[in-house]
Amino acid sequence: MDPVVVSAVAQPGQISLWHLIMQASWPVFLVMVGLALASVWCWAVIIEKYFAVRRMNSANDRFEQSFWSGQSLEDLYLALGTRSNLGLSAIFMAAMREWKRSQDSALRAGFQGVQKRIEKVVDVQIQKEMSTIEARLLFLATTGAAAPFIGLFGTVWGIMTSFQAIANSQNTNLAVVAPGIAEALFATAIGLVAAIPATIFYNMFSADAGRIGMRLENFADEFSAIISRQLDERV
Repeated sequence: MDPVVVSAVAQPGQISLWHLIMQASWPVFLVMVGLALASVWCWAVIIEKYFAVRRMNSANDRFEQSFWSGQSLEDLYLALGTRSNLGLSAIFMAAMREWKRSQDSALRAGFQGVQKRIEKVVDVQIQKEMSTIEARLLFLATTGAAAPFIGLFGTVWGIMTSFQAIANSQNTNLAVVAPGIAEALFATAIGLVAAIPATIFYNMFSADAGRIGMRLENFADEFSAIISRQLDERV
């Protein structure tokens, strides 16, 4: 019989959260601590992603306002060259750098391969931007899916050891049974506390990432059309 469980069963009336944690058997204690740490890390990811999405959307709004303001691509390229670019502006800068690198060779060999290289560079940059915005979302998904089952494992283990202690003590008084059962159920509660916000915000940030990805793809198509027209004018 686990002496920790006996202690929890033998001290009726002490069912504070701190008491439940400290008097838990080692498997249940490790489950509680692990889920608590996962919950803290989930909230750190949630806060970081909230500001990352806002920063990306704000940067995209500012860039589109500048891009469609009527200034030349060269002027916009020079203006953005001194900044830390994000989202649409990073895609634009990657495409313009490839455009400038390809100009000399294009004049000698023609423009057939220029647009393909620019489109490839744009695709790579989109993947980089999306990997940044989607980073650590997998942790939220994993926590949302696994935390309830980990908490349930702690509950099953706690109830099992509590029943063993009750059988050995041959005392089924509710005041004796309650602390052990409360300890076991507390593991499931912590699992739900970790899983619920992780699932909610994972779905929210996944939808945000999808909208951002669509916006990047749409701009890439529009910019490719602009480059195509300029190349046709030079042929």
